[in-house]
Amino acid sequence: MRHVIALDVGGTGMKAALVGAGGELLHRARRATGRERGPDAVVEGILDFAAELRAYGVEHLGEPASAAGVAVPGIVDETRGLAAYAANLGWRDVPLRDLLSRRLDAPVRLGHDVRTGGLAEGRIGAGRGADRFLFVALGTGIAGAIGLAGRVESGAHGFAGEIGHIVVRPGGTPCPCGQSGCLERYASAAAVSDAWATACGDPDADAADCARAVASGDPNAVRVWQGAIDALADGLLTALTLLDPRTLIVGGGLAEAGETLFTPLREAVERRVTFQKLPSIVPAALGDTAGCLGAGLLAWDLLTTTDRTEVTT
Repeated sequence: MRHVIALDVGGTGMKAALVGAGGELLHRARRATGRERGPDAVVEGILDFAAELRAYGVEHLGEPASAAGVAVPGIVDETRGLAAYAANLGWRDVPLRDLLSRRLDAPVRLGHDVRTGGLAEGRIGAGRGADRFLFVALGTGIAGAIGLAGRVESGAHGFAGEIGHIVVRPGGTPCPCGQSGCLERYASAAAVSDAWATACGDPDADAADCARAVASGDPNAVRVWQGAIDALADGLLTALTLLDPRTLIVGGGLAEAGETLFTPLREAVERRVTFQKLPSIVPAALGDTAGCLGAGLLAWDLLTTTDRTEVTT
């Protein structure tokens, strides 16, 4: 059975699947990255994991994978196939595409984790059917993916979609990126967790606790939550003005609060728009499988391009 390898590499763990031509998940597996052993060990672990997946395909599906798609965090040079930098994994300029291609004896496409997840959400998830979409992931930080006619825009240098570093509070909280007042310092799950822990006096409190307190009517929680909503709406207004998406898909840990997030967010964005067209603002549909499913799409897209080229020549 013809299939591809889909691999989603996170800061601490890896999710993988063998994906059929119709998008069916034929096999799924997980493994720790082993980052505590250093960046070289992480890379070797990825290569070994991919080789095991290839071997599974040979044994159980009758042939090796035709291609592989790999989503990784940090800065990714998709054109050159480099995992350029990831703070959590400690690597720099790893030629991961070529290393995997040699180990698998198959073509490999490398993608940025959020853009890859956004590809899946836009094509087969919450944005299915939308010709223009913006995917925003509210996690430890905030990142985005700009969807155009079934693909995701990487930008000239691989930085497209970094909405978390739109400055929404000039002169505000310093950001590790070197700016001050970035969106992710106010509206990420990590930012809400920090703000709520301070407000309630419990250092272990997090964003999910804040959302529950908001739902129960706690005024301090409402103040913290609304501050994050206002910052997020300010950042999104800039994005809507520049990109004019038809659908805005919001995912990540903070989106798990459901309508506690989406109802005030829709209202806050609507209050801010003037000439801009208000997009549909919807929750992500694929959860933590988005990166893996998107990696599978990268691999099948690569095969489609290769097949088309062979036919043309």
